[in-house]
Amino acid sequence: MIVTVFRTRLNPGVQDEYGPVATHMSELAQKMPGYISHKGFVAEDGERVTVVEFESEEALEGWRFHPEHVKAKRAGIQSFYSEYKFQICSVLRGRSWSAKA
Repeated sequence: MIVTVFRTRLNPGVQDEYGPVATHMSELAQKMPGYISHKGFVAEDGERVTVVEFESEEALEGWRFHPEHVKAKRAGIQSFYSEYKFQICSVLRGRSWSAKA
């Protein structure tokens, strides 16, 4: 599994324009082959973090080069984000647990 940690800060006043683009990217990502999951969080200081999981690097590359995603990334750099950082990580080990109902 490949995990992307995407950290951003929005420019002031762009939320109304950014929201629909982010929603569309979320819907589009979920339809990509090899997509597993993603979830976003907003910290008290305004930093936004999205954690994205794909089955493989090849699947992630499909998302990376999807034409609509390329366009959205460009808009992020030009208009939406005051800063961003991403890290692509290979999962070396994983474990999950949940209490039985």
